[in-house]
Amino acid sequence: MRRTLILLPHEIASIPLFGIGWILGLILVGALGVTIYLRSRGQRPIDYWKSNGLMWGIIAGVTTFVMPNIELESAAGVPVGMAIRGYGVMLLLGVAASIGVAVARGRRYGISDDVMLGIAPWLLVGGIVGARLFYVIEYRDKFFTGELGSTIKNLINFTEGGLVVYGSFIGGFLAGVFYVRQHRLPFLRMGDVIVPCLFIGLCLGRLGCLMNGCCYGNACEDHWTALRFPNGSPVYQDQLASGELVGIKMDGLRATVQSTAPDSLATADGIKVGARISRFDVVHSNEEADPLKPAEDAPLGLLAVINGSEHYWAASKLPPVANPVRASQILSSLGGLFLCVSLCIFSRFSQKNGVVMMVGFASYSVLRFGMEMLRNDEPGQFGTTLTIAQWVSIVVFSLSCTGLVWLRLRESTGIRDRIAGHLGS
Repeated sequence: MRRTLILLPHEIASIPLFGIGWILGLILVGALGVTIYLRSRGQRPIDYWKSNGLMWGIIAGVTTFVMPNIELESAAGVPVGMAIRGYGVMLLLGVAASIGVAVARGRRYGISDDVMLGIAPWLLVGGIVGARLFYVIEYRDKFFTGELGSTIKNLINFTEGGLVVYGSFIGGFLAGVFYVRQHRLPFLRMGDVIVPCLFIGLCLGRLGCLMNGCCYGNACEDHWTALRFPNGSPVYQDQLASGELVGIKMDGLRATVQSTAPDSLATADGIKVGARISRFDVVHSNEEADPLKPAEDAPLGLLAVINGSEHYWAASKLPPVANPVRASQILSSLGGLFLCVSLCIFSRFSQKNGVVMMVGFASYSVLRFGMEMLRNDEPGQFGTTLTIAQWVSIVVFSLSCTGLVWLRLRESTGIRDRIAGHLGS
């Protein structure tokens, strides 16, 4: 797990990096350099700035007014910088790889590079919006806090995770359909080109999930394929909140202690079966936090009130890593790579437009349904044990199979019409 790759400092040589600081200065120097360069070439800088001034202004405005407000703070509330997330970096690498493969595949299908590069921003924006919207709707209680500023910050902070693959497929699909219709492009052929490329993005994106610690698998035996995430990871927090890491098993209402594990922290503190639980909260062990690092990096502890007595387990008293879980992120990444390669090979033999697209969606729905059985981070929906992703998988698989039948009937109708026309002539 490597949630933060690089922490950009709040200031360098006592000058802030964001706001009225180094980056704004570099933007101004760059603008001056562009102007001087255009004059040296005998061009009119005013023409350039009429076309591109708005974008430069937006970048400068975001740097000056937005970035300082989303910097990370230490436990003492002091700005410490901006984090470059492993999840965000892998997401961008996935996008770049998908576009590169799509351009190469487009040439085989007789689709120009300009068309593929033109549709790419639509798929990217539509995919991110769809992925985030799907996640926000599913976990809406985490985002709408009642404070407008906090809500907006939560909504746009997707580089820490919080993107749903199915949402990205739906959003990207709708945006792609709009672009294809606007430019009168062959829909089925475009789908055959693009869909296999999405799965190389999935492959790299799931490695981002591994770095972020999200989308983790369910509990398993401690063997070489298992993963053990450190303090601060989502699975560590969940296992701590459940009482598992201190040896407590609670009833369904989290109101009483059902059992305690031998040789556990709970047993050492004298907690007995049947004890009443009035508080059981995961907290940051700020007393053990590095004052120069973000507050989010402060290790987790546990504060509980049981039978009226307060029990506090600081991070230094807790296990350094979570209990073992299945490597679902790695398996999902390998599955994405397998789908991309398999579909690219299959497309060399498929002669019917649309088949690769439908097979791709159907294959992913099967993969995702199975992967959900290895994960432990989503509850069942609609009164069943099936997660929302499994329900969507059922719908996608059904629609994809229906699409394949439609393509078959469409081809059969076309053949009959050609035969009838030939006999009639």
